[in-house]
Amino acid sequence: MLSPEIRRKIRSIEIRTSRLVSDVLAGQYRSAFKGRGMEFEEVRPYLVGDDVRAIDWNVSARVGVPHIKLFREERELTVLLAVDLSGSLSFGTRRELKRELVAEVAATLAFSAIRSNDRVGMLLFTDRTEAFVPPKKGPRHVLRIVRDLLAFEPQGRGTNIARALDEVARSLSKRSVVCVVSDFLEAPAPVQHTSNASPTTAPARESWEHALARLRRRHDVIPIVVGDVRERELPNVGIIELEDLETRARRFFDTSSRWVREGWSEVAAERAEARDRHFRRARIEPLVLETGEDPIPPLRAYFTRREAMRSGRRGA
Repeated sequence: MLSPEIRRKIRSIEIRTSRLVSDVLAGQYRSAFKGRGMEFEEVRPYLVGDDVRAIDWNVSARVGVPHIKLFREERELTVLLAVDLSGSLSFGTRRELKRELVAEVAATLAFSAIRSNDRVGMLLFTDRTEAFVPPKKGPRHVLRIVRDLLAFEPQGRGTNIARALDEVARSLSKRSVVCVVSDFLEAPAPVQHTSNASPTTAPARESWEHALARLRRRHDVIPIVVGDVRERELPNVGIIELEDLETRARRFFDTSSRWVREGWSEVAAERAEARDRHFRRARIEPLVLETGEDPIPPLRAYFTRREAMRSGRRGA
């Protein structure tokens, strides 16, 4: 049974995202994502002005007359939202939690998909697969996705992005658009102990970079990174106790110390650079969003860049 608060949030997201898709993002989603695949339709005789790169040389040699291949864009897509619900998503200091930002962005993409007659599904993950919603069409289906984004209570608190990406790959039988929505923060792998109580390193967890590269070979992958300003900057408010929302570890910080504040920012910058290096190696551009800020301008800009890249490839 959903609480009145969750019902209000679902209704608020439904109204806001539906309006945004109609008034702000109309056409941009379709331009950025539609027609990613091409299906062979037929061959026909070459006509003056046709692109010579489309000539089917085998057919042309067989019949003695130049022929070209015709392709048809695949207009119906499958969009899969792989959404992180780990403990760190329950953090936020600017009027909303990262999980609430995740819900709004994922709902916007889901409503955009159904407006274009696409199928949309969702995989919720932490350090395990929490739930899988098979891709379908229709407003009622999207409302179920929004409900789960806001109300689902995960069993795990940690993060294992590589496992989630591999599960996505197993779940999709055809080329799809996969939106991975996460803060891309993972705690170190736990330490195991031998029978004589001497610590030994646990088997190394696979880097999500490798799983991302594997997924990209077959699917159109879009990483959406959500963050909060306090993950990069500490205010000068004296001694504070902070808790890791995934491991539950607690630690005191003296934020009046400039050395502590600068060290915090340096660690955050190194972590972000390592994350972005993974994306560059996989040749994927992430969409980076922050709590407390309107996600629509960066979302529109991202759509526009994708369409420009597609147009450039078509014109090459």
